[in-house]
Amino acid sequence: MLASAMKKAGCGMLRSNVSGMVAGLSPRVGASFVGAAEGRRYNHPGQPETMWATTILSVRKGNKVVMIGDGQVTQGSFVVKDNARKVRRLQGGNVITGFAGAAVDALTLFDRLEGKLEQYPQLMRACVELAKEWRSDKSLRRSLNAVLIVADKDVTFSISGNGDILEPMSGVIGIGSGGIYAQVAATALIDIDGLSAEDIARRSMKIASDTCIYTNHNYVVEVIDIAEKLAEEAKAKAGRPEIKA
Repeated sequence: MLASAMKKAGCGMLRSNVSGMVAGLSPRVGASFVGAAEGRRYNHPGQPETMWATTILSVRKGNKVVMIGDGQVTQGSFVVKDNARKVRRLQGGNVITGFAGAAVDALTLFDRLEGKLEQYPQLMRACVELAKEWRSDKSLRRSLNAVLIVADKDVTFSISGNGDILEPMSGVIGIGSGGIYAQVAATALIDIDGLSAEDIARRSMKIASDTCIYTNHNYVVEVIDIAEKLAEEAKAKAGRPEIKA
């Protein structure tokens, strides 16, 4: 009983002291200190509210574009699935995409992106229209919690819920809790002769899997062969009848 009373008194004094310390701070910063004393977790101001517990990586090198993702699904402190498929193909295989975030939200975004690709076959235009809709619609922005990487033979983009569309300068981009580890590793390997895009992607994902507790070693890999796609386009173009003015 004495220990319990002392514990309660100590907690009370701690809260009182902390509250006094933060009285002159801004409400949000002050709440962070008080919350820490009470055992609650707050994000630092400016940080995203959600950590996407996965790793998705895209590597573009030579005539290949590779998208790779792990299969771990985590709920709180438990692993509930180890073979989820977070990378898929769209537009008849011409576009590959991967997601980090809530699965239901990501599938909703996949469907919306497919709809935009039907309206605007060019990937860049489709991504811009999707981001505009995502950013302008308040109900979407509040309820859909996911980020995407999309790529075709020409470009690679990441699309966020803030309406940001980013194209990597080096052909390498990663998202999710282990995305930065995979991206840094791939950036270091990208200029090494003899390593293909898939080799780089797999080595980088292994580093992320060994580092990030939310990323496992069950990978799903999708590859676009740029030379093959260009040959298909040339063949289709040659088969079209010429329209004379």
